Amino acid sequence: MPNFVWPLRVYWEDTDAGGVVFYANYLKFFERARTEWLRSLGIEQQTLADASGVVFVVRSTAVEYNAPARLDDQLEIRTLVERVGPASVQFAQEAWRGDVMLASGKIRVGCVDKATFRPAPIPAPVLATIKNAR
Repeated sequence: MPNFVWPLRVYWEDTDAGGVVFYANYLKFFERARTEWLRSLGIEQQTLADASGVVFVVRSTAVEYNAPARLDDQLEIRTLVERVGPASVQFAQEAWRGDVMLASGKIRVGCVDKATFRPAPIPAPVLATIKNAR
């Protein structure tokens, strides 16, 4: 069961010369869904960076592609928090068109100091909010 579902329409800018969503754009879709999930929890990333001096960065990704999305398709990006650590969050994300899963990915996001980009703990209130949202 996903923690968050974000609706998305496919636009011209998302497609390649063949009229199919360009494979790298699924990473953008997943990023936007994670950002909207955080926003739904009351966590604004710029506010977090300004107040705490930390930002979230993608540490690793692995994506599998099952079927193409095309122009004007209405998609759902489903986000599930799999694991929460003191400085990272592991997500499972999927792109669906109706009852067809188009792509799935595992994305690990780390918290870093915005000045040094060295690992940093997720601020306690943010960590508690993320854990409670699971």
